[in-house]
Amino acid sequence: MPAPPRTEQPDTRHPELDRYASEALVHAFVDDQFEAVRAVQAAAPALARAVEAALPRIQAGGRLLYVGAGTSGRLGLLDSVELYPTFSWPPERAKALLAGGPPALYRAVEGAEDDADMGARDLHSLKPTPQDVVLCIAASGATPYVMGALHAAKAIGSLTLGFANNEGAPVAEQADVGVTLNTGPEVISGSTRLKAGTAQKIALNTFSSSLMVKLHKVYGNLMVDVKATNAKLRRRSVALTVTATGRSEAEATAAVDAADGSVKCAVLMLRHGLDAHSSAQALARVDGSLRKALGE
Repeated sequence: MPAPPRTEQPDTRHPELDRYASEALVHAFVDDQFEAVRAVQAAAPALARAVEAALPRIQAGGRLLYVGAGTSGRLGLLDSVELYPTFSWPPERAKALLAGGPPALYRAVEGAEDDADMGARDLHSLKPTPQDVVLCIAASGATPYVMGALHAAKAIGSLTLGFANNEGAPVAEQADVGVTLNTGPEVISGSTRLKAGTAQKIALNTFSSSLMVKLHKVYGNLMVDVKATNAKLRRRSVALTVTATGRSEAEATAAVDAADGSVKCAVLMLRHGLDAHSSAQALARVDGSLRKALGE
């Protein structure tokens, strides 16, 4: 019988974890999370390659399609839905597939992750194209559902990115760009919702945020394409406009309101004396780059 992947092997540092006092127990879990950061740091060159490979496809109108099972699938879904409020990324251009469908968000669906054909069928249901970018996420790196989607995506010509937590994992080796997050054994053996999941969250955040920066969703380090879907984000839109222009809160509020919530337009209005319509046109001419619209 082959040895289990490292993510499923016992952590030799904590053979008597169930005997730990509360403080020692908490330290064991917290300290182990640093391994997640180190794993993503080691994978930074691969993540950069993933961003560069994805950028032209997304610029050509492609979508981000996330595929995973269990914790990995839920993390993919989380990354996809957060792109809208943070970057105004259209929800129809960030879709997530979770083995077992929506019910698996709350409770494991027996056998779903073991069905490669279902992974392929679910991916085909999204009608993928060669412009799409398919993020295949699996801690073990060999989840059949994810591998089924990966093979289907490759057959269509979509760009495939494979995220795994074990070296030599098929999902990373068979993807166009593989990202290996080598987190090793978990404090609780095999519980990859721990640091393996943390590493996946960091990696997905890093990939999608870097891609959005390249797509002109950020000016300096300000998230100027924020979608103000609640009162907190409306206040943030005004604060961002104040920071980018140096104008008063009252002026920024009036500009943001006139620009229908667009921070980019509000900044152009205040710095170049344009109206909302002219600001929107100026941004459209430079693919939404506020820096270029400002002539910087």
